[in-house]
Amino acid sequence: MVGAFFFALGVFGVEITNLLFSVTVLSAVLAVILAPIATDLVSGFLILVNRPYEIHDMIEIIDEEKRGYVEDITLRYTKILTLENTFLVIPNSTIYNRDVINYSANDERTRVSIEFTVTYEGDLEQAQRLLERATERIDGVIKGGPSIPLGGTKYPAQPKAFITKFGDHGVHIDLMFWVEKPYLPIEMRSKVHKSIWKELNDADVEMAYPHTHVIFDETSGRARVAVEQPQDINAESFPSEQSPAD
Repeated sequence: MVGAFFFALGVFGVEITNLLFSVTVLSAVLAVILAPIATDLVSGFLILVNRPYEIHDMIEIIDEEKRGYVEDITLRYTKILTLENTFLVIPNSTIYNRDVINYSANDERTRVSIEFTVTYEGDLEQAQRLLERATERIDGVIKGGPSIPLGGTKYPAQPKAFITKFGDHGVHIDLMFWVEKPYLPIEMRSKVHKSIWKELNDADVEMAYPHTHVIFDETSGRARVAVEQPQDINAESFPSEQSPAD
């Protein structure tokens, strides 16, 4: 039948070569146009089969730092309702090749880690107790209970402060705690910092920060020093500027 069709075309004077060339060009154009759609459809099929996330799961697109709830999954795209109350529509071919965190896949409880640095002059054990106690007071933080399994390791459910290293400006403490919902870490971080700030008032603990000491010796040259006079002292009794000193 195919042979007869081409023979008939030849009888009517149709150039077979031109026809084949036209079909080839048309096929190439269609391939370029339909390739992205076909890729989205294949990726959407793989997402629906493998189920890395499902509707109502909270996910995060790592490279874009976008987090939200999956509202819809079609063969062409995935629709996400972000925490900023906006819709993010991503083609399946794009999201399938990205690193995605699913916060709702197994357990919604999420571990949060905050690093603090306290001075060497303070009470280190009191600093650990202060961080843990200030965190336990916050609603939404898991205050205790059975250990939470994560892979082959079980982590304590209550807040724990671990000494990680001795730094240049102080002792580094890593405060780890668990929150009940995956959308709470940012809010919990703010509340933890505020609670710890209040606890520092009456504690023998001070947060460390870089200090700079300027030392002049025989290799430092000369410096001109000016002395500001108090208002209740006669300024005429003191020179406004001292002579250069080493």
